[in-house]
Amino acid sequence: MPARPAACRARVAAVRPLTADILEVDLAMLEPPALPFEAGQWVSVPFGAKLVRAYSIASTPRTASEITLCADVAPGGPGSRWFRGLAAGAEVEFKGPFGGFVLGRDEPRRRLFVAEEIGIVPIRSILLALDETGALRAATLVYWARDAGWLVYDTDFRALARRRPEFAYHPVVPDGARENATPAALVDRLVGDVGGLVAYVAGGGETIATVREVLMARGLERKAVKWEKFW
Repeated sequence: MPARPAACRARVAAVRPLTADILEVDLAMLEPPALPFEAGQWVSVPFGAKLVRAYSIASTPRTASEITLCADVAPGGPGSRWFRGLAAGAEVEFKGPFGGFVLGRDEPRRRLFVAEEIGIVPIRSILLALDETGALRAATLVYWARDAGWLVYDTDFRALARRRPEFAYHPVVPDGARENATPAALVDRLVGDVGGLVAYVAGGGETIATVREVLMARGLERKAVKWEKFW
């Protein structure tokens, strides 16, 4: 049974810039002392009566006493300014966990994950949790970014692919020689038989729609495509 969202308080343990526009922050839980969550879920931070921002959890449920959030702060809005302003020792408040973009340990189907830039965050949590629990089984990741600098968790997935032959990793960066180097185009080339497949897609709305169209054209049921929209 998923944990019910709760009001939370935590202390900033560390802040790391992954790029100029992508930051990670470790939050040591104070209240409650640990945050039960499922890999793929997110927390919400309030910035007024009707303004909140959602941040996916990049870490795994194994470290529930300290969670890691990761955000693209390039948009420059209130959430970006808040995230940029975090410093070690500061206390923060949020609610969570939320979201149904989760994969059960006993999911029997082959797993296809498709991430566009910052959409990798919940997928990273899911994949690392599956690896930790020995439940990875057959899984493929397509990870698209505008350039190599935006593949912020590339090292994690290359290491996972070396250790786990059942995991296939396909990073994608557009270049002049590959005009169709989009998430949907690569999925179109990679996926043949969709029997026994479940797909998890995270990123922009256009990518979610085009990847879903490709998979459904192959015969995959609509409900077998799970998605998390970031913009």
